[in-house]
Amino acid sequence: MLQKIVMKSRDSIRLPLISVSILIAIFALSFIAPMIYSISPFDLNSDLILQSPSWDHILGTDRLGRDVLARVMHGGQISLLIGVGSAIISSLLGLLLGVSAGYFRGYFDKSFVVIVDLFLTFPTFFLLLAMVSYISASTMILIVVISITGWMGTSRLIRAESYRIANQPYIKLLKLSKVSNAKIIFKYFLPLLAPIFFVSFTFGVSGAILAESGLSYLGLGVTPPNMSWGSILSEGKSVMQIAWWVSFFPGLMIFLVTFSLIQISDYLQQITNKKESLH
Repeated sequence: MLQKIVMKSRDSIRLPLISVSILIAIFALSFIAPMIYSISPFDLNSDLILQSPSWDHILGTDRLGRDVLARVMHGGQISLLIGVGSAIISSLLGLLLGVSAGYFRGYFDKSFVVIVDLFLTFPTFFLLLAMVSYISASTMILIVVISITGWMGTSRLIRAESYRIANQPYIKLLKLSKVSNAKIIFKYFLPLLAPIFFVSFTFGVSGAILAESGLSYLGLGVTPPNMSWGSILSEGKSVMQIAWWVSFFPGLMIFLVTFSLIQISDYLQQITNKKESLH
């Protein structure tokens, strides 16, 4: 009977293959296709200003005659690097601080709560704006700044779950047996926290891409000659009424990545909930 329940629960949760395929295609478009596509994203051509999509320029050209497809490919590299890089740092930082607060408690936990509450006092995007305003933006700087403003949600979830795990009888027995803290955390805490970590990571990638896009749209993100989907989108806002394609395609990339990551996050969350209900 239990096997039937397990099989039924597995069948009811299906991997979002469309979302995974979209992500693979976008990563391939950003990192592999530029090796094949011969047109440079930096070439200016006064004879090709604001050309609509055609066979020669599949996604059209911008107000300086640059190929939009080439720029979307090149911009995708920076947007995805910022998204993944920021999510890795913020998720690891949230994991480290959340586990430490939930396991050691005491003074460390009280300090953790104060720091998190202090960060959450300010809206995240305005805190991001304030930090970027005083720093010359680059890819690495944006990764660090977005990471600093994006770890709180993950850490609070990890802390709450670490509290629950730390109260389990077998953890108390391990402590009484004088098993090292490092062994308890790495062997017993991290495997149980992995689902929360990966869900937070997928949300972190989409959140970082949206944050970078918002900063670039306001002129505080990636600076020329570098480009991201957000900066390309910003460049097209002045000609949106006569050349919709300049802003539409980078915006579509941002939407597809964010939508796909949310679908994958929902899938991971469903798996986590199913495992907990079976236990």
